[in-house]
Amino acid sequence: MAALPHEPAGPAPGLANVSDLRSRFRKGKADILEVFRQARPSAAAARRLLKSLSRHVDETLQGLWEHAYLPKGAALLAVGGYGRGELFPYSDVDVLVLLPTDTSLTHDANAALKSGIEGFITACWDIGVEIGSSVRTVAECLEEAERDVTVQTALLESRFLCGAKPVYQQFRRAYERQLDPRAFLRAKTLEMRQRHQKYEDTPYSLEPNCKESPGGLRDLQVVMWVARAAGLGKTWTELATRGLVTPFEVKQLQRNEGMLKLIRARLHLIAGRREDRLVFDLQTSVAESFGYHGTKARRASEALMHRYYWAAKAVAQLNQILMLNIEERINGSQDAPMRPITEQFFDRGGMLEVASDDLYEQDRHAILRTFLIYQQTPGVKGLSARTLRALYNARELMDGEFRRDPVNRQTFLQILKEPLGQTHAFRLMNQTSVLGRYLWVFRRIVGRMQHDLFHVYTVDQHILMVLRNVRRFFVPEHAHEYPFCSQLAAQFENPYVLYVAALFHDVAKGRGGDHSDLGAEEVRRFCRDHGIPKEDARLIEFLVLHHLTMSRIAQKEDLSDPDVIQAFADKLGDQRYLTALYLLTVADIRGTSPKVWNAWKGKLLEDLYRLTLRALGGAKPNLDTEIEARKQEALHTLNLYSMLPGTQEALWKTLELSYFARHDAGDIAWHTRSLWRYIATDKPVVRARLSPVGEGLQVLVYAPDRPDLFARICGYFDSAGFSILDAKIHTTKTGYALDTFQVISPQLDHHYRDLISLVENQLGLALVAEGPLPDTGRGRLSRRVKSFPVQPRVMLRPDERGQRWLLSVSASDRSGLLYSIARVLAKYGVNLQLAKVTTLGERVEDTFLIDGPSLRQSRVQLDMESDLLDALAS
Repeated sequence: MAALPHEPAGPAPGLANVSDLRSRFRKGKADILEVFRQARPSAAAARRLLKSLSRHVDETLQGLWEHAYLPKGAALLAVGGYGRGELFPYSDVDVLVLLPTDTSLTHDANAALKSGIEGFITACWDIGVEIGSSVRTVAECLEEAERDVTVQTALLESRFLCGAKPVYQQFRRAYERQLDPRAFLRAKTLEMRQRHQKYEDTPYSLEPNCKESPGGLRDLQVVMWVARAAGLGKTWTELATRGLVTPFEVKQLQRNEGMLKLIRARLHLIAGRREDRLVFDLQTSVAESFGYHGTKARRASEALMHRYYWAAKAVAQLNQILMLNIEERINGSQDAPMRPITEQFFDRGGMLEVASDDLYEQDRHAILRTFLIYQQTPGVKGLSARTLRALYNARELMDGEFRRDPVNRQTFLQILKEPLGQTHAFRLMNQTSVLGRYLWVFRRIVGRMQHDLFHVYTVDQHILMVLRNVRRFFVPEHAHEYPFCSQLAAQFENPYVLYVAALFHDVAKGRGGDHSDLGAEEVRRFCRDHGIPKEDARLIEFLVLHHLTMSRIAQKEDLSDPDVIQAFADKLGDQRYLTALYLLTVADIRGTSPKVWNAWKGKLLEDLYRLTLRALGGAKPNLDTEIEARKQEALHTLNLYSMLPGTQEALWKTLELSYFARHDAGDIAWHTRSLWRYIATDKPVVRARLSPVGEGLQVLVYAPDRPDLFARICGYFDSAGFSILDAKIHTTKTGYALDTFQVISPQLDHHYRDLISLVENQLGLALVAEGPLPDTGRGRLSRRVKSFPVQPRVMLRPDERGQRWLLSVSASDRSGLLYSIARVLAKYGVNLQLAKVTTLGERVEDTFLIDGPSLRQSRVQLDMESDLLDALAS
């Protein structure tokens, strides 16, 4: 292949006036875009745009070719997307200059040819046609296609533009003889799977690529490529005549393809560049170009994305049906032997096959029975094209009568109660639209976005993720992931209770009320309709109603307070409720976003579980007994480190009971070993170690207390790129601060051991610095935060005993935020007793236990809250 650069120098002589051509091309394109901009958004308008842009470029390139010094034996071909005769406003214009096989650009005799080609390509760029060009002989095309399936695909859609048609026809004949449909199918299938994985393997990404994501335009193009390679047709109508798609499916394909093309075209137009991702920054503008407007209940972008998700879901379904159909046709596997499973279903090569195309019309009970058979039959790994098609065409059969049918209700409950296969069965049910048709309440949240900077999945995908997480607790092969959860699950009777709770815990999202209350009503109705025993039904309803409670208490309240534990235990009532809520809570947090779960949150939840379990066992929380037990365990650990008996007494005498209540025995022993020599030091002592929780560092600071100490510590961690997960603040009887921090650094990942000495030295230096606190920097906001900002919120209220104050802060996350808060607290001379730092995706929910004489004045409280709001918003 002789490839030329995109912008070679110097146009060939004889070309028409470049300035005139440039003006004519740009005006023509601008006129086409303006017509589309003013037209009512429709699939027809998008089709006209793509064809008009393609024709406009065709005419321009043909005009340039005529004026270029090129031999009569060369031809100009449109390839790739341009070869289909469709151009989006800012898509690539891919062309191939095709030369006869015996031509060589390296030969001196062909210097004029090379110069002519370079001049043509330069002229294209000069007038504004940003082409991607290649120059090959027929033989080189065949050789490249043999090596690279991407080149093979681009050439598959090649279209003659101008020049020598015989050389093009020679190329097409040779290309089609060489093309192996079976090998091409295999390559494109593997390529599609890899692409799906790159784009999260779901149509429901919150910022989907409307071309490349699962359910995007590329999925439809892949179907057409493999069909065309196999000689099965070049249009949906041609595929229908060969029995690969039904007339109904053709309408669905054309409708949803039209919607995706319309969205992509509008996206290009609004971005002013090639942009195929529906990024948050552009979603609202694109939505408004469709005529959507935001309301109190729903953003304009939500309406657009809901429409996109439904189109993408349909495309994903049809892609699966057609790819399986074409694979069967190419490989001849439609005639493979079938093993009977029941009278209605067969196993054909590991795929579940319906006995007849009209099975579901003849017996609507077979629709749900499909997924039960799928669960129960070893070796079946999916649904065949015939089954998928039958389900796709049976959607209208799943009406109110279908949902009320006692047989269907029994089958659905049996699917939940099966020992295996819930995760795959429910995913398949959602992919085939059966789940939303049977559970009508679930249908309302399919493709619904969540704008809370916490969830990265649509509501239906989050629910299925939580179901998967719960299910994995009961699968021995996954016991290594969360051993404590697996241990509890192994002793839990009737796991289906948790599966139902997982399905309904967020099912009422987006209705405007409290989704926990509304979801509890929905699941109560479900349990009654499906005959679930009252004891199980009460537990399921409780779990849906309180699915956020355990997370809130663990992350926002003081677990060393016996009253907090007792109140939570009283709400639960018994161990079964506690275990069920714990398992659902862990599964829920893990199912929101890969960034939300961390080992520290896991420890907080496990601590709350164990403390509550003790209270439920009849042992009333006794602080004195608990503290004595911790001291004895700490002494045992100190003995292992050969510390002399009594060494701890000098330090421990300076510590309040609250210190021993808030720290476990391991922390107490570590603090004692680190500080027993420095009890009356006048310099800060900083020690760090790998966090015993298993992630990040645990950092100890011991220093003479002063009002700005917490702010200086936060300032250092912020400047060093650490995030604070938790802070335990204690002031000794002798006026020393003894603070412990759990910190992580997302950028440094697993290199924490190398940082221990660095943190100890640098933080120590930062704490002896004099002068005013450094100014806070303007932390960089992520695109998500910019698009979906959180209204800053500050709440200050006395605790239940009226001795201290609870400060709650909510805001969009950014670097330096905690330092900004700490500076305000330092300004008002507030003493910090406890800090609960909670990051939920890109939103922070922090709680501080504070006291100080200044807080007794109402005016000071108002001023401090106002300053905090300014700090959060800046």
